[in-house]
Amino acid sequence: MPPVPQPPQSPASPLSRIRVGSAPDSWGVWFPEDPLQVPWRRFLDEVARAGYEWIELGPYGYLPTDPRRLAEETARRGLKVSAGTVFTGLHRGPAVWEDTWRQVARVASLARASGAGHLVVIPAFWRDDKTGEVLEDRELTAAQWHDLARQTERLAHEVRERYGLRVVVHPHADTHVAGEADVARLLDATDPDLVSLCLDTGHYAYCGGDSVKLIETYGDRVGYLHLKQVDPAVLARVRAEDLPFGPAVARGVMCEPPTGVPALEPVLAAAQRLGVDLFAIVEQDMYPCPPERPLPVAARTRSFLRSCGA
Repeated sequence: MPPVPQPPQSPASPLSRIRVGSAPDSWGVWFPEDPLQVPWRRFLDEVARAGYEWIELGPYGYLPTDPRRLAEETARRGLKVSAGTVFTGLHRGPAVWEDTWRQVARVASLARASGAGHLVVIPAFWRDDKTGEVLEDRELTAAQWHDLARQTERLAHEVRERYGLRVVVHPHADTHVAGEADVARLLDATDPDLVSLCLDTGHYAYCGGDSVKLIETYGDRVGYLHLKQVDPAVLARVRAEDLPFGPAVARGVMCEPPTGVPALEPVLAAAQRLGVDLFAIVEQDMYPCPPERPLPVAARTRSFLRSCGA
């Protein structure tokens, strides 16, 4: 396979506080094991070839879970880990705490052993992202919002105390924390010292939000970025048909930058103005996809981000 060309690194206005990375998601990886996904060694090889230095762990069990082996595999490719990810249903109250913590602890332990500093927490889906089956009401009750806020604070406190990681909550399509009103309600109801935000530009646009406005309004709560874009034409059809997120991705709702929205240059510029170091992890949702597709997309996206100064 010919080498992937890398452009010169000479941006006019470098975004010195932004640390760019990618994730298994950009290689079509959504599950620990799936015959439609590329093997983990290929992901690691290709993410390094595409020009990224930082990665996320992806679904627990996709990459090696033995810390020593994972460290060897990443180090020899020049890669470092920025975060782990967990899905939670904390709005369901204290009854789910023990089960939630068991899942969180294994991911947080591996993330800490890998040198990561963040744990990305995604709320539970209200409908199945593959079948569209409605699992619970779209809207939370006041009591559920209370439980979500208090349990998220508890989780953030325990993760920080036990593993030294910063919890960043990821608003996500087809969950109870998705659009502008949901995000504002969660942030206003939680302790800024404990709960920060993983702003995913694609999911936020998918749900009607403005990423630049969010950064300018809640800048002190933005602790992490996921970079992706939405195809407005596909999104309009998705909304018209009320498609679940999984089928929407299969339709191509998340598109390769810079062809979609939001424009990433102003998002990155707004993040830079916060004056803090931030990870900006590319997540190109495209499950399922042919195994040869991710590398060229990832390389072009890295080149585009360099042209933005990142």
